[in-house]
Amino acid sequence: MIATVKYQNKNHQIDLSKPLDISMPLRGNDSNVNAWYVPPPRIEPHTEGEFIGKVTEGAAINFNDISFNPHAHGTHTECVGHITEDFHSVNQNMDRFFFYAELITIAPERYQGDLVISPKQLQYALGNKKREAVIIRTLPNLKDKLTRQYGHTNPPYLLGTAAQFLADKGVEHLLVDLPSVDKEKDNGALWAHKAFWGVEGAIRKNATITEFIFVANSIQDDTYFLNLQVAPFENDASPSRPVLYALENQ
Repeated sequence: MIATVKYQNKNHQIDLSKPLDISMPLRGNDSNVNAWYVPPPRIEPHTEGEFIGKVTEGAAINFNDISFNPHAHGTHTECVGHITEDFHSVNQNMDRFFFYAELITIAPERYQGDLVISPKQLQYALGNKKREAVIIRTLPNLKDKLTRQYGHTNPPYLLGTAAQFLADKGVEHLLVDLPSVDKEKDNGALWAHKAFWGVEGAIRKNATITEFIFVANSIQDDTYFLNLQVAPFENDASPSRPVLYALENQ
């Protein structure tokens, strides 16, 4: 199915039958990706008295309970409510779900003993491009990102100045293949989150950060049409499924 979309006064075609899913699946066992020192997610048959919600156990249906943390267990999209005293729901703050996005690949650089993404790297990758969303794939890009246990590993992160650079460029939606845009242990500083959402000034309530994506190496750096859907949870963050569509007639 071919659809026509207009961007920067130019028509582009996208093939809706060729989605590029950049989300992580959630599995109810120890092989699921994990961060923030919580137990793995669980997907288990509901039990009540003699009832076990599993067809192989004699039930008419499979009827599972699911327990997980959206921040720790896979692809999720969060809003400014993640770091504010006031409650903000990502379900209420997001009112659009299609965006023009730029996929860039960056090898984090050394900074004070850490691996970071700097504003200089973003400037080099994006140039003068103006995009509603930016998707960052980090190197090395191995499939073990789908199962990696990130606790106490100090993974790469964005400098606060890098997040500010994106906010200044008008980027509304930031997607990364990391457990967080901030350093794992920073004593609650959260410089990148705060800079991207503008919490020290005019808060960008419609801006979102999506973490724990996975972009296969077969997907080339380019401009894409992004469908960013979140489950309708009234929470600061929700499981999400970002899907890319290649643009034709660019």
